Amino acid sequence: MDKSKSKSLFTKAQNFIPGGVNSPVRAFKAVGGDPIFIKSAKGAYMYDEDGNKYIDLINSWGPMILGHGNGAIEAAVADALKRSLSFGAPTAKEIEIAELITHMVPSIEKVRMVNSGTEATMSAVRLARGYTGREKILKFEGCYHGHGDSFLIAAGSGAATMGTPNSPGVTQGTAKDTLTAPFNDLDAVKNIVEQNKDQIAALIVEPVAGNMGCVLPKEGYLQGLREICDQNGIVLIFDEVMTGFRLSKAGAQGIFNIKPDITTLGKIIGGGMPVGAYGGKKEIMDFVSPQGPVYQAGTLSGNPIAMAAGYAILSYLNDHDEVYEQIGASGQYLAKELAKVNTALGKDYTINQLGSMISVFFTNEQVYDFEGAKKCDTEMFGKYFQGMLNEGVYLPPAQFESWFLSTSLSAEDLDHIVKSHEKVLKNLVG
Repeated sequence: MDKSKSKSLFTKAQNFIPGGVNSPVRAFKAVGGDPIFIKSAKGAYMYDEDGNKYIDLINSWGPMILGHGNGAIEAAVADALKRSLSFGAPTAKEIEIAELITHMVPSIEKVRMVNSGTEATMSAVRLARGYTGREKILKFEGCYHGHGDSFLIAAGSGAATMGTPNSPGVTQGTAKDTLTAPFNDLDAVKNIVEQNKDQIAALIVEPVAGNMGCVLPKEGYLQGLREICDQNGIVLIFDEVMTGFRLSKAGAQGIFNIKPDITTLGKIIGGGMPVGAYGGKKEIMDFVSPQGPVYQAGTLSGNPIAMAAGYAILSYLNDHDEVYEQIGASGQYLAKELAKVNTALGKDYTINQLGSMISVFFTNEQVYDFEGAKKCDTEMFGKYFQGMLNEGVYLPPAQFESWFLSTSLSAEDLDHIVKSHEKVLKNLVG
């Protein structure tokens, strides 16, 4: 497979862009080799600058649930383009998409549009602090909520240990207000809350984690978090930037029947355009300026092109329940068939899957949290990634990232993924 143009572009990019990429995981540091530069995409496939074709299992990290180049979304964007790229003023489409979101996600009574998932989570935490008058937040190891300072914190030696920054530029002052606990461990949460009585403004969690690979909540875990927050006056924030409108019309909270106080959204609500949002209970959202005292603003928030794309895809998902049936069946089929290959090769690698999110973990232990994920053979994954890439399957270039499926995947595509998995693993394990 010729990748010479991508290699040349990467060499050039490093002269003008830090690391040659505009988001770190794209650099392929976790899997070796040079990144692939994409030229175009359509349906289930991406095409690189060298003309190579790949089955896409990233789908722009989630938003392309209907595949690339969806006609309805492109038509909506083309229509909006006729009226200008941006106004910096209110539009009717903002109201339409806000109303649709509140209809699809029952826990959201009001919603504020922003421009990214990071902006959504940062704003949600600030709102929770302003609403409660408290300063500390509780997050979970391995859950990624964007690159805001409060979220770039790693746990210490124990679940109740104060966080320490794991990125230069994050201050100790920020770190002391961020508490961390292992995912799926209710006892750790209870202990931390007890040790920080009446000091925690918000608990923020990915209800289904996608940034340590796909990791599912244990039975009763999310309900337990809801109860702890209710008992202690803590704002429960579900980060559904990845899972929102992907796992169901109401996101992960719709599947597990849990209502958070605030939900952060992104990815799908832009249909591929850069969009984020946060929304929740009216009494909390009314603390946001200009209704309330918590300030948050954005020149491009509610951008008309992004709103047109977002409204088109959300309308489609709202009217087509079969999307979730189809994509869930694809996920189940892939998980089952990949597991069969593993068993036939004498390997008991762990596969986690829910709906259209799936991960293959190169470990024989179940993965319920970040500690479990870190036991994976990441060197093995790097070789596996490169092997799959050469077979025309584009995976997330890191062990600790979920795969995302689209409705554009055909039965033939799924079988190609399985056959490639078998061929690559045979070469690696003998």
